[in-house]
Amino acid sequence: MKVRAKKHLGQHFLNDNSIAERIVNGLTYSGYNSVVEIGPGMGVLTQFLIEKDIDLNVFEIDTESVGYLHVNYPKLIGKVYEKDFLKVDFTEEPSNENWKGAIIGNFPYNISSQILFKVLDNRNQVPEVVGMFQKEVAERIASPPGSKSYGIISVLLQAYYDIEYLFTVEPESFNPPPKVRSGVIRLTRNNVEKLDCDEVWFKRVVKATFNQRRKTIRNGLKSLPNGKFESDHILLTKRPEQLSVAEFIELTKLYLSHA
Repeated sequence: MKVRAKKHLGQHFLNDNSIAERIVNGLTYSGYNSVVEIGPGMGVLTQFLIEKDIDLNVFEIDTESVGYLHVNYPKLIGKVYEKDFLKVDFTEEPSNENWKGAIIGNFPYNISSQILFKVLDNRNQVPEVVGMFQKEVAERIASPPGSKSYGIISVLLQAYYDIEYLFTVEPESFNPPPKVRSGVIRLTRNNVEKLDCDEVWFKRVVKATFNQRRKTIRNGLKSLPNGKFESDHILLTKRPEQLSVAEFIELTKLYLSHA
């Protein structure tokens, strides 16, 4: 029995076991015992995960894949959630307790950024993520300040996670092959429990300035309420891709002091 890749689900099944094992070994398995795999498909990562001494749960919305997993991975009985991960309430699933653990997956390209924003919202329960993304997206997430690909998702994730680009995967390693290369990254929760500024406004300031990324910070802030203010602060003369997370925190406090 094989599972047919479904275009509307963005499925591209990894068929290279050596790469699958590298992805699974990208997790450190340090400081947590529980791991959630998103979109296991035919279990190319799962086969290596179930050999680890961990509590493994998987989320899969494709009914055909769920059936395949039940037949081929009996150890997963009771551990397969036929639900959309993006709609999961972490206080209820994958346990009735306040779940904490790592997340791994060959993420569908069309929802990969949404998965990470879900992680961000539940960051104190997710100490680590290893995932495969479209290479361009993976590079953007891991990009440092000053890079052309550095953007909103880079800043918001790097505020709470240390991010490493691990390796690149070619299209031939998938069935069907995607039209782009893929990149595997690791996110490790840093020690920042709370930013040294209003976190809601931090996000709004980051988004407002990058939405005007060709303009200076001063002009980007004008889209926010009371964003037109007089100041000779050097941050206002820069462009958003030049600012580090720490500088965005400083900028948020500057904005709020004038708002």
